[in-house]
Amino acid sequence: QVQLVESGGGLVQAGASLTLSCAASGRTFTILAMGWFRQAPGKEREFVGGIKWGAGDTYYADSVKGRFTISRDKAKVTVYLQMNGLKTEDTAVYYCAAMGWRIGALVKESEYDYWGRGTQVTVSS
Repeated sequence: QVQLVESGGGLVQAGASLTLSCAASGRTFTILAMGWFRQAPGKEREFVGGIKWGAGDTYYADSVKGRFTISRDKAKVTVYLQMNGLKTEDTAVYYCAAMGWRIGALVKESEYDYWGRGTQVTVSS
């Protein structure tokens, strides 16, 4: 199995930047793709961005495109989410996820096999 641990969340003011990290451990050699999702109070969990582990191709939700950047360090088996120009509506618990059995659509949370516990990002005005 694969274990995922997110870090880097915190309280920031609108317009600030934050970088989230997600470190994978266990059977990391099986990882095919990783993604970031978020869930704000009273809302459903939504896709933020994803990356194919081998090729490094990325895909983003329209709501964050141009502001957020996903990247990975293959040696460290770690994925990052660089968040710039944060808005109050970005406030949410951010979750890291990984596909380990077969590759699927990055935007579909049902395609991911492993999930972290999340890290809180709070953006104040």
